[in-house]
Amino acid sequence: MPLFLITIAISFASTFGSYPLHPDQTLTPGSLCTKPTEYRYKERIPYCERNVDTSLKYEIIHTYENEYDFTVGNNRSRYKIDHYIPLCMGGSNEVDNLWPQEKRVYEITDPLEQKLCNKIAANKITQAQAVDMIRQGKMQLERVPELVKQADSM
Repeated sequence: MPLFLITIAISFASTFGSYPLHPDQTLTPGSLCTKPTEYRYKERIPYCERNVDTSLKYEIIHTYENEYDFTVGNNRSRYKIDHYIPLCMGGSNEVDNLWPQEKRVYEITDPLEQKLCNKIAANKITQAQAVDMIRQGKMQLERVPELVKQADSM
């Protein structure tokens, strides 16, 4: 994604409310799957099938709303409960790996996530490399274009 689009997304956040641009490291430090339903890829990465209860999703939203000056309210369709470490990289469904990600943010990070998961599947990068890169991208949106280029070169 071009840097100017990332800048626009960040400026929207300051204009339309202070929804979080990245996971709060205290609330959402990220965690890996410890109760896998299967193992994937040549690396045999533990995979947790998507399983986040609706009540847990609303609990996470409420926690972030209290921590940040924003309200999801009637705009629920603009948010998804994101796995900080994606399931395809071995992330968990635990509360410490989930956060409410606004659409303008996930439009930036989702392409990187998919690219990295494809690289793991093709045995081009390790789980550790992918997790490190997705953490960097989700914590620093402006780095996503550079990380996409880096992933493309692997």
